[in-house]
Amino acid sequence: MTLGRSLGATLALAFGATMLAVFALVGTYVYTGLDRQVRTQDDLDIVLAARHTRRLAGELDSLDAVRAHADRLTSQVLGNTALSMAVVDERGNVLARHNVGRTEREDLPPAASGTASPAPPALPDAELFPPHATPVPAAERITVDRIATWRADGGTSVRGVLAGAMLRDGTQIRIAIARDMSDRAELLDGYRNKLKLAGGLGALCAMLLSYWLIRTALAPLREIVANTGRITVDKLDARLDAARAPRELRALVDAQNAMLGRLQQAFGHLSQFSADLAHDLRTPLNNMRGATEVALARPRSPGEYQALLESNLEEYDRLARMIENVLFLARAEHPTFVTRQRAFDVHDELTRIAEYFEGLADEAGSTLRVEGHGQLTADVELFRRAVGNLLANALRYTPAGGVIALSVDETADAVRVVVENPGEPIDPALLPRIFDRFVRGDPARSGGVPGGTAGLGLAIVRSVMELHGGTARVESDAAGTRFILIFVRNAAS
Repeated sequence: MTLGRSLGATLALAFGATMLAVFALVGTYVYTGLDRQVRTQDDLDIVLAARHTRRLAGELDSLDAVRAHADRLTSQVLGNTALSMAVVDERGNVLARHNVGRTEREDLPPAASGTASPAPPALPDAELFPPHATPVPAAERITVDRIATWRADGGTSVRGVLAGAMLRDGTQIRIAIARDMSDRAELLDGYRNKLKLAGGLGALCAMLLSYWLIRTALAPLREIVANTGRITVDKLDARLDAARAPRELRALVDAQNAMLGRLQQAFGHLSQFSADLAHDLRTPLNNMRGATEVALARPRSPGEYQALLESNLEEYDRLARMIENVLFLARAEHPTFVTRQRAFDVHDELTRIAEYFEGLADEAGSTLRVEGHGQLTADVELFRRAVGNLLANALRYTPAGGVIALSVDETADAVRVVVENPGEPIDPALLPRIFDRFVRGDPARSGGVPGGTAGLGLAIVRSVMELHGGTARVESDAAGTRFILIFVRNAAS
């Protein structure tokens, strides 16, 4: 299966990418929230320690008192190995400290606690606070906004505050409290890496799971494709089982079954059309061949040969008409077929058609009558052909002395043309197929009258009406047979 062309793989990749983006957004939100929370807590510890130390220093009388009470001053940061603290005088001499590495300066006194082992170093003295830092004035409240961030010489991130304090004797001292952020950076880096790993694995699992779900969901569609592939020309009666398809695919299955039904019907019509066409072509050819063989069986007079040629010419004409009708039907079904439409008076056209068939009507002992009035926009040649086929059909099935009526009436929406003739009614079983190709009426109704269009005349009528966006229908009962053409206004293109 090619990933670039697989619907399941494409959807799975899209879903995986979406989940990765969602995990990234959620992870970023959680990570920044944790970073903000940790930083806020650390800043609060720094501020509280600075305030507490300033308050205690304000209760002392002198620098000596500060040295003597160093443990008390550093009590706020005792136990917090991450915080470093130093109290220095204006000359930079350390008065008290916690977690501050010793330097080689001789003026730095030992730790006020008097213990033999010094406090574990956290920050060197030079890195406890940058030299360019401006302390918070003794009279100003220490807030989080005054906390600064800088980089130590080793690249370690440090946050802290430098605040001034005043002893009772008016002496100014400075309090420096800082926190080495390396452990926080390590914590956040580990948390970030875990979020990345969890997000990547989650997106991968989501992609694989979605691919499996999509493949499972598409299984009925693959079954439909497989079942459709097993349907061949000789199995067009097979249908897909809509009951087994999911509800979302039932419309597809129904449409597929409907298409199979249309294909079956089309193949059936094509097979029947081929058989009927072969039969109708074979009949005149056999007639000509039989007559020619008889004529060649012995010498004939010129008159007999002339009669043979005339008989063959009639068969040629019959073949030519049949081929012309078949070609017209084929062209009419093509979507590029163009009609040349114009407005005309229907009564006048019906009169012209009746005059054209007047000689045949006289020979058949029938009378033609034109009734009604109406205006129509259509292809005049196709109109004449359709009505002419109906009139020829009526003459063939009308008994001697009968009256064939050609009438027209119009409404605001349509124009209706009716060709009505008396005679035996059409077999009701034949009515639904009367406009199909090569369908012929009962020869008994025509009284054995030869001729016709080899069962294509009414098929041509239907094609003409479809080209104009109209319909053709038939009614037949004991009173007679009526072929009705309905031209819908503004329907034809």
